[in-house]
Amino acid sequence: MAIEHAAPRAGHAGAAAPVLALLANAFVWGVSWWPFRQLEARGLHPLWATAVVYGMAVVVITLWRPAAWGQLLRTPVLWVLVAAAGTTNATFNWGVTVGDVVRVVLLFYLMPLWTVLLARLLLHERLTRAAALRVVMALAGAAIVLWPEGGGLPLPRALPEWLGIAGGFSFALNNVMLRREAHRPQAARALAMFLGGTLIAGSLALVMAAQGALPAPPPPAAGWMLGALLLAAFFLGGNLALQYGAARLAANATAVVMVSEVLFAALSAALLGAAAITGPLLAGGALIVGAALLAAR
Repeated sequence: MAIEHAAPRAGHAGAAAPVLALLANAFVWGVSWWPFRQLEARGLHPLWATAVVYGMAVVVITLWRPAAWGQLLRTPVLWVLVAAAGTTNATFNWGVTVGDVVRVVLLFYLMPLWTVLLARLLLHERLTRAAALRVVMALAGAAIVLWPEGGGLPLPRALPEWLGIAGGFSFALNNVMLRREAHRPQAARALAMFLGGTLIAGSLALVMAAQGALPAPPPPAAGWMLGALLLAAFFLGGNLALQYGAARLAANATAVVMVSEVLFAALSAALLGAAAITGPLLAGGALIVGAALLAAR
């Protein structure tokens, strides 16, 4: 079913369904690091895995709504969504697979900072003192998370951290564009997002493989192909939930609800031993999450 027009902002009761949809998407993203690590253990680098998983979703959408291709090709603005969604998925999936899950997710969730700026630029939402406070809190939180133990500037020190920051910016752009283009057919928007993941992750993988920076994908095997197919189904469901929720809530409200991904990622990573929870990480994370929660006001 296509969303023909952006729905008006609903009250608390009317917002329940969009919020639940965004929570479902946040859960998918929050725990997605584990299946990507399982695929990497089978020889499939996260960039190749992203290209394969999202390519499978593109096939499903094509079979479900073949007219979506014509809608995408006739709508140049949807290619911004292709770029934003593709960059989001390539950087996030790569970052949480090879880095500390909680650190990457927290830096990814500097998203409210980027949302304030992008919502002003693309949606003409008013900048307020509260928005400025959220920006300061998010930046302070990032500085604490990134502060080196031996001193020095609080800058990203490793590739996964840069990937988390880049993914957060592109995800903010993704959500703002979903809000702005909510009147576009749902299938066309879903195709744009999954096609972006396929094209950008696949292109990066091809370039890096040609330079010897990552191995070629393993030959087809039932083990990793079945896992990729299941992951594609989860991401497809999460994407549709994200579209439903983001098209019905303000961009800043979407950013707030999606912060629940931090909880899902932190709990799963702590239970499975994929992250080191430290005092500075908790303090910086509290500021970043607090900045997002303030946007609910």
